[in-house]
Amino acid sequence: MSKANKKFSRFQPKESYAEDGPSEVQEKFPLKLAMWDFGHCDRKRCTGSKLSRMGFVKELRVSQKWRGVILTPVGKQTVSVEDKDIVTELGACVVDCSWARLNEVPFAKIRGKHERLLPYLIAANPVNYGRPLKLSCAEAIAGTLYITGHEESAKQLMSKFKWGPAFFQVNSDLLERYSKCRNSAEVIQAQNDYLRQVEQERQEQQTYNASVVNGLHSSNLNDSDDESGLIQNPNHDPSNRTRRKKEWEEDSEEDEEDDEEDDEEDDEE
Repeated sequence: MSKANKKFSRFQPKESYAEDGPSEVQEKFPLKLAMWDFGHCDRKRCTGSKLSRMGFVKELRVSQKWRGVILTPVGKQTVSVEDKDIVTELGACVVDCSWARLNEVPFAKIRGKHERLLPYLIAANPVNYGRPLKLSCAEAIAGTLYITGHEESAKQLMSKFKWGPAFFQVNSDLLERYSKCRNSAEVIQAQNDYLRQVEQERQEQQTYNASVVNGLHSSNLNDSDDESGLIQNPNHDPSNRTRRKKEWEEDSEEDEEDDEEDDEEDDEE
């Protein structure tokens, strides 16, 4: 298992999707947030709908425009800290739809000036936990806020879900890398470096597993020198194995002779 997989496997949530956080009291959020909701999800379980009920997110009609950052699959560049002022002044908007029904979304009608893509992030919501890029609305917005320098606002947003903190734990390394990038190009580079690292760890793990299966791992233990501070396992010494085999054979022969003597005594009786 790679380090990345080990990291997020510890935080897997068991709670429900959206109805598991604090009571939905109207609360003022420091940034402008919005979403286009296409009704693909159960509103009782939708993170975007929950944030809307709490007053964090404004729901838009398809015909409405959004002047701030728009998270959309048709974006031409990745969100970065360069977008901080845009998010601060104009906010961020997400498309609330099902990943399985993207072809039904009229992206041409909800285009804007600041369309952005999210870099590689791992979902922590109970529905798609551990799946790359399968983020909920809340996770997509939180990722955007964190990357653009609004870390505290991102954490405030995700605090409304019991599983919310897991998003930052699972993606801690990635979010830190992205937040330190100066522009979209550096975010893409950081993403690709991370993916190469994960792939290298995966290959190393496969090589290690194969060496164990083939007995190579055990034989390598014999190569350690005396300065390592390790005591060599006597079972790995060929001379000891030969000696023990001979002792075992001699013991077996003695046992057979004893059995034969016992049988002879029984016959005499």
